[in-house]
Formats: sequence, C-alpha cells, structure tokens
Amino acid sequence: MENLFLEYPKCSTCRKAKKWLEDNKVNFIDRHIVENNPTKEELSNWIKRSSLDIKKFFNTSGLLYKSMDLKNKLDNMTYDEKVNLLSSNGMLVKRPLIINEDFVLVGFKENEWKEKLLN
Repeated sequence: MENLFLEYPKCSTCRKAKKWLEDNKVNFIDRHIVENNPTKEELSNWIKRSSLDIKKFFNTSGLLYKSMDLKNKLDNMTYDEKVNLLSSNGMLVKRPLIINEDFVLVGFKENEWKEKLLN
C-alpha cells in the first residue's frame, strides 16, 4: 500500500510536510482532507491502528473546534459521537496525516516521519 497523505493545502504545516515528503522522495497519494473528508470507517480504523487516543485526531487549534467549544464537550461525548463528529468535517481533523499498512502518523513531527518513512 502506498502512503496516503491527507492535507489541507492552505495549512502551513501540511505544506511543510508535503515538501519534506517530496524532498525525501517518499511516494504518496495526496488527498484533500476537506474535499474528501475521512469516513467514519476510515477514522475508526486509523484511530485503532495508531494506538492514540481519539482526542489526538482533533484539530484543537482550528477555528471550528474552538467555535464549537469542543474543548469543553469532548469529555462528555461517546467514542461514536466523536468519530461521527470528526467524519462530518475535515477541518476538525488534525493534519497532516500519513497512513500506510504499517502505521498512522498524526501531525508533522519530522523525527517521527524520518523513523517511519525513511527506514
């Protein structure tokens, strides 16, 4: 499976991550996270495979997250409610994401990406 790269093109971190992928000649399929929002099934699979808490998949610095006051609401939501919410709008999902058959990376942490993608 080729690396799936989910990004929002206007996001500076996504642009930095994409440039890093290109500079390091990492093959990837590019997917616009808002135009082609992850489905509930995809998100559930990725969250499970990442071993991260579902909260790590929320874009906590985003305007939509803040305007919906999710900081104060997420703790009272069920897992299914959180997945449904994430799948409703790509702007709620932390980005960029890299998904392949072996791992799921959330956000751009260069050292983590080097370790997983260049070895």
